[in-house]
Amino acid sequence: MSVDLKAKPFCLNNSQIRWVQNTLFSMSEDEKIGQLFLPIAFSSDENYLRYEILRYHVGGLLFKTSPSHEVRKALQFMQDNSRIPLLCAANLEFGSTGFLEDGTLFGQQMGIGATDKPEYAYRMGYVSCREAAAAGCNYAFAPVSDLDLNWRNPIINVRSYGCDPDRVLEMCKAYKRGADENHVAVSVKHFPGDGVDEVDQHLLVSVNTMPIDQWESTYGKIYRGMIADGAMSFMVGHIDHPAWRHKLNPDLPEGTVPATLSKELMTGLLREHLGFNGLIITDATPMVGFNCAMKHADAVPTTIAAGADIFLFNKNLSEDFEYMKDGIRRGLLTRERVDEAVTRILAAKAALGLHEKRMQDEADMACIGCSQHHAWARKLAEDAVTLVKDTEGNLPLNPKKTKRLLLEVLGGAPSEGSIAAYMQDKLAKEGFEVTLYQPEDFSTYQFGVKPFTDQFDAVLYIGNIENASNKTTNRINWFTFWGHGNNVPWFVHEVPTVFCSLANPYHLVDVPMIKTYVNCYSNNTETLDALVEKLMGRDSFRGASPTDPFCGKEYLRY
Repeated sequence: MSVDLKAKPFCLNNSQIRWVQNTLFSMSEDEKIGQLFLPIAFSSDENYLRYEILRYHVGGLLFKTSPSHEVRKALQFMQDNSRIPLLCAANLEFGSTGFLEDGTLFGQQMGIGATDKPEYAYRMGYVSCREAAAAGCNYAFAPVSDLDLNWRNPIINVRSYGCDPDRVLEMCKAYKRGADENHVAVSVKHFPGDGVDEVDQHLLVSVNTMPIDQWESTYGKIYRGMIADGAMSFMVGHIDHPAWRHKLNPDLPEGTVPATLSKELMTGLLREHLGFNGLIITDATPMVGFNCAMKHADAVPTTIAAGADIFLFNKNLSEDFEYMKDGIRRGLLTRERVDEAVTRILAAKAALGLHEKRMQDEADMACIGCSQHHAWARKLAEDAVTLVKDTEGNLPLNPKKTKRLLLEVLGGAPSEGSIAAYMQDKLAKEGFEVTLYQPEDFSTYQFGVKPFTDQFDAVLYIGNIENASNKTTNRINWFTFWGHGNNVPWFVHEVPTVFCSLANPYHLVDVPMIKTYVNCYSNNTETLDALVEKLMGRDSFRGASPTDPFCGKEYLRY
């Protein structure tokens, strides 16, 4: 298959095309193979970068989340010491904090969906990519174009703009506009579409079970729109779509095959049916969804042979490099397919202007974590926080009526302690006497009502149960004792009880007895500040749920 370098998304001029062709012609086989890999760099040590990463002629890398000046120094060293410019990638789904420790956490995509304002998606793309580019990034693993169609799905959740394909497409295009303005390529993910089933591709092959006509009107509509808009890259997930595979090749045997190993899905569906001319990158290959499908030594060359151009991350870079070379020797992967993949990789680099300027000016780093970006994040939070229900009229909170407040922060994520301290301080300043729940302190209240009501006038739950890789669920786990539990909300008819979720918007399924429920979608300080203003009645709730927070269960509404 030939690569049209003048067509979208590359749109190269004659000078850029000559650079691509001359560079490809000058490369050794090892250099070409190296371009197929985009590993993680775990250290900024220059000896490590030179001898563990650069020696393999890699086409790009993702640097672990670190302070911005450390990241910039490491990426500058890599660019200065690589013959061919590197694609420097970062997870920029919700801000630059997936890359820079001191960057801006702008907000989750579902919060933007709750505002129904594409301006916020543009700002998220702009803030994320502006800050990341200043530190050396030129390739965003974003936007997430998945639809959140199954409340049990543990990995998409607030990473999605919602369940409406028109809204998701509009928001993804707006994000891309912000990225484009900062000369950062986007990677639409996760083809052929996550969010349908209830599993995580980090742990097994996920399956999109949509019929083809339904897929065309949802995920297909989004992908066609992003292709028409000039998206540089698609990230293919370890996600099967059996209906499409068997339509494109009726002779295939039954069983699941991740798209990352399927020629039918990458070449037949994405390239030929949808007409995508750009760069295809796999999702992270250490995931079980990739490795459980075939022997790793076969999977490494097979994914490139099937249509991927970049092999993301490694179980072991030196081992995978040899597997790729061996795949060529064994005939699993042709040199022609390698040249085609490398041509697309070089074309993306030329389209970004990396052959002329590999890094932005260091002075641009002043934007990282700047006040303007945090002000935009605060405005998003004010418009996103959603009152799902308040059927008992527990809001606004009032310290004159319910002064003694029990605060329970649920989750177990690293952010839990800082959020608990932050909210305890803010609520104390509002005039509440705040007790922070600790499991070991409340054993005396397990069997009595009066000991509890003598201590507390109201309870505020803060759910901080974040969706994360390698989890099979993000439901609530209670501290229990003989099935009664000392923090399960048994007391909803004794004292006013309010639940505010900072992450998973579907917690009502676990707390149907709580009649006042708020979804915040994000756990940055801007969201916590906006939440308190709304709980106290000084600001209105303006968000509208972009998915069904009642999980299709009518009784949860009451």
